[in-house]
Amino acid sequence: MRFYSSPLPLAVLSYLPSTPANAAKAGKCVSDTDVSLQWHAPAQSEINNLTTAINGTGIYNFIFNSSQSPPDVYNWCNMPHINPSTYSRPSSSYKLEYVEIIHRHHKRTPYADNTFPYETYAWDCSDEGLFYGGEPLNPAGNESANTYWSVYTSPSNPLRPAGFNGTCQFPQITRGGLDDSHQHGADLFAVYSTLLAFLPSTYDPASTTFRVTNNVITSQVASMLIPGMYPALTSTDIPLLIQPASIDSLEPAYTCSQADALSSRYGAGSSSPAWTAHLTASSNLKKQLDAISGVNPNATDWSQSWDHYFDNLSARLCHSKPLPCSANDPTQCVTDAMANEVFRLGEYEYSYLYRDAQQSLAFSKSSFGIWIAELASNLRDAMSPSTSVSDEARPKYRHNVAHDGSVSRLLSILQLDRMVWPGMGAEVAFELYSKDSCYFVRVLWGGQVLESSHPAFGKMELLPVDTLLAYFDGLVGRGARKVPGLCATPLCEVDGEGCADD
Repeated sequence: MRFYSSPLPLAVLSYLPSTPANAAKAGKCVSDTDVSLQWHAPAQSEINNLTTAINGTGIYNFIFNSSQSPPDVYNWCNMPHINPSTYSRPSSSYKLEYVEIIHRHHKRTPYADNTFPYETYAWDCSDEGLFYGGEPLNPAGNESANTYWSVYTSPSNPLRPAGFNGTCQFPQITRGGLDDSHQHGADLFAVYSTLLAFLPSTYDPASTTFRVTNNVITSQVASMLIPGMYPALTSTDIPLLIQPASIDSLEPAYTCSQADALSSRYGAGSSSPAWTAHLTASSNLKKQLDAISGVNPNATDWSQSWDHYFDNLSARLCHSKPLPCSANDPTQCVTDAMANEVFRLGEYEYSYLYRDAQQSLAFSKSSFGIWIAELASNLRDAMSPSTSVSDEARPKYRHNVAHDGSVSRLLSILQLDRMVWPGMGAEVAFELYSKDSCYFVRVLWGGQVLESSHPAFGKMELLPVDTLLAYFDGLVGRGARKVPGLCATPLCEVDGEGCADD
């Protein structure tokens, strides 16, 4: 791989100086509840520049081949997150009241759908066990065994598995991803318990909760992140909150026809010139990769975006595996320059899908609006005393393990100024502070204060919480009451083209 000599900090990509409006608000109990609900254009950079994506070199100093890097650098394999070496504390006059974190799972194998028709080597996962089972809880019953899956191929089975041979499920969090998950938890504990004395030194199930999606890889990450935070929990049963698969707001998995229609209008698979321009410009690269990989040039999933090639190649490099060669001609291989262009195109796509396209906000608020409403409710609960629940029993820390699609939608709604593809472990944190009976929220992206292109937010450092809540309520309604209607609204009413009579 080609890399520049000095990695570019994530902060350079995402953050601008604090806006005067926010600077005036910081430290005062002042809020703007008349907040624009419109899409605001992101900054222009090399990432959302098609010429750079096609003709550039390198990958903007991003790291794609190791989990090890400075803690403030974009690393696809192991993204920056809150850690004691880069964490900046607000003034001691502000009291931390509540924290909610959402982050993408850590590094994994490729998805089976993203593997080539014939892979030339095996992918070995024999250095880890993925444990599955069930055990009676209350009242206590018979004890269960700690059973884990051990993948093998029978010599009597004449069928070859799709994609890679070996001892992995596709996908699964790899041994390296498990280690990264553990370190992620250790870093969070070092900040929120050791540095800030916010979390107790021992796990308290009443004040700390963990949530995952219905995809098992998020549970695999949680099983390592939790003992990273609390080493004594390696033999303790810890509940992971999960919603029914059909209405899971974190993945998200609930049905939203408007979001689907919007995506088909402007995103992957659409005929929108704004989308197809980069596919046309990179068609020669696609032909080269198809010839090497054996992928059918007409395969829809491989032709409508760069997602599949991006996932396949990045997973290899993150695990120190060589770039692939042709099964028919071992001298024909994917080069570093080809892989770099794939990664630049993938970054370009995510910037377009979640920020550059004006439809991106409508897509994200409808498809991720329920989780946004849940976050708003959690912030309100943390500020509102309850007669039925003591402060000691009220959750003060919630942790969500999710996916790139979850984090991307959230960054879209927050209108991140410089959008990137959230890599493995990418993290957004909401910190709620109080001062003089007023409440403020700080939003951290990759461990640093998030910079939004929304004029009411700017640098989201100690923003009056009512400003953020007014924005969330305006988009999706309290209790997500607007989301069912948003998801059912005909697209013609959303994009302003008008609806034709039946």
